Amino acid sequence: MTQQYKLKFNDGHTMPQLGFGLWQVPNAQAADVVGQAIQTGYRMVDSAAAYGNEEGVGSAFRSSGLARDELFVTTKLANPNHGYDEALWAFDESLARLGFDYVDLYLIHWPRPWEDRYVETWRALRRIKEEGLARSIGVSNFTIEHLQRIIDETGVVPVLNQIELH
Repeated sequence: MTQQYKLKFNDGHTMPQLGFGLWQVPNAQAADVVGQAIQTGYRMVDSAAAYGNEEGVGSAFRSSGLARDELFVTTKLANPNHGYDEALWAFDESLARLGFDYVDLYLIHWPRPWEDRYVETWRALRRIKEEGLARSIGVSNFTIEHLQRIIDETGVVPVLNQIELH
């Protein structure tokens, strides 16, 4: 793979434009699959607590020989862990499974508006970023209304809203 372009976030950090997604990759296969992706030249991997493969991602990284700052790792908050304290706990669990001191990007996986907890969850992500445990924070699968609400109530704009396209 040739040199990748990087996208610049509103917080000044960057991420590779092309990444390797791990949805539906079982943890038992994740280390091998991610290892092959790294050997091919991928420098961004996209995981999530709900995918159940964070341990494999961490294992592949440790076997890669790369310095930590050479691999951009995204992971996401699992749906049952909305809420301020719940999100902080869930993030610590993700870091432990990955075996990292920080992640490059941490996302709220889904807004779950019927629970009405995504704003307090976003406040937890702000704290995670302020403590340097996530370089950047964002959301996934949010609508314009969800985005506007977290911006209006917290003053912090997510670096991205990751959505699935086919």
